[in-house]
Amino acid sequence: MRIVVDDLSGPQIARFLSEHVQEMRSITPLESKHALDLDALRQPGITFWTVLDGDAPVGCGAIKRLDDAHAELKSMRTATQRKRSGIASLLLGHIITEARSMGFSRLSLETGSAEFFLPARRLYQKFGFAYCEPFADYKHDPYSVFMTLTL
Repeated sequence: MRIVVDDLSGPQIARFLSEHVQEMRSITPLESKHALDLDALRQPGITFWTVLDGDAPVGCGAIKRLDDAHAELKSMRTATQRKRSGIASLLLGHIITEARSMGFSRLSLETGSAEFFLPARRLYQKFGFAYCEPFADYKHDPYSVFMTLTL
């Protein structure tokens, strides 16, 4: 497996992200869904990584620059058939290291409050993320929880 910065131009990652957005829409009400689509992930200030097994995407994640010191973790996903195989931990460790090297001192995230998101919340806690108040443009929402990590 390898982790690459992805320009999001390939059809495989487009399908992978489309599945992610569809899954989030099936779990979370539309007004509480914060998953970015392909076009939103191509915006300046976002760095996107894909985990590849051969040529197949099996995981992805991104960071979005909020300001000079603060970035947001976005679009973390592991292929359904590869969950619980260590891909998310590998990728999250990589993203944290990259965020530090980019000069960020804080990395925050929004994730769901539903039971479906419990494994993700546990992963973030394992890496040192702590629950926090909404950040950036987020508001309190019963479907969201917010976490942050000082780098």
